[in-house]
Amino acid sequence: MEFRPCIDIHNGRVKQIVGGSLRDEADTVRENFVSEQDAAFYAAFYKKNKIKGGHIILLNPESSEYYGATKAQALSALRAYPGGLQAGGGIHADNASEYLDSGASHVIVTSYVFHEGKIRYDRLKELVKRIGKDKLVLDLSCRKKEGSYYIVTDRWQNYTRLELNEAALEKLSSYCDEFLIHAVDVEGKAGGIEQSVAALLGEWGKIPVTYAGGVHNFEDLKLLKQLGKDKVNVTIGSALDLFGGSMKFEEVMDWMRQ
Repeated sequence: MEFRPCIDIHNGRVKQIVGGSLRDEADTVRENFVSEQDAAFYAAFYKKNKIKGGHIILLNPESSEYYGATKAQALSALRAYPGGLQAGGGIHADNASEYLDSGASHVIVTSYVFHEGKIRYDRLKELVKRIGKDKLVLDLSCRKKEGSYYIVTDRWQNYTRLELNEAALEKLSSYCDEFLIHAVDVEGKAGGIEQSVAALLGEWGKIPVTYAGGVHNFEDLKLLKQLGKDKVNVTIGSALDLFGGSMKFEEVMDWMRQ
């Protein structure tokens, strides 16, 4: 189990948000925290602390008036920590190389591959052909519907028909280097982890996977470690003191080292 940091960017600012509240219309979202620092500041902080594998997420669509500012923030963070961070949000075959060339270790893809409710294997194979399997992270962020968890796209606003289960993990793992999974229903709510999702990831556990959503104290970390069988990496957002929360960064790092 490793700590994987995050830098979420919305309307050109580093933020922590309630994940299920994003709306493309008017670029609205419920905010937990808006930083006075830019994305490069956090990238440099993670570099100083030698933490790799974190993700930068652009939370505006390309159609947004804020997209240019959000993208500029992301690229500046990548340049501040070459090879140390992954980048996601609006990534597709034609722009993936720009983020890799700017310093991303991997690109994170969801909506381009999971399009109109189904997997576009033609797009997935094209991505792998262009950048290589070892540079691709598939974002399988999910929400619960009718008792099961389904992959969601378009900044977590739209359900696909693909259920998150071991069969899906097995099949998709042949196309990517890692998975990133936000449990969207608990993302940003500081109310505990989505235990069923954590247990599923721990049972499967064949390639690196990062879980995000709901961690707000050390009991949550212990539970995730247990359910994930020490195979699942973790992101802590709103609960971390870097983003206004009560969990101190240094204490989290000490816990991870132990």
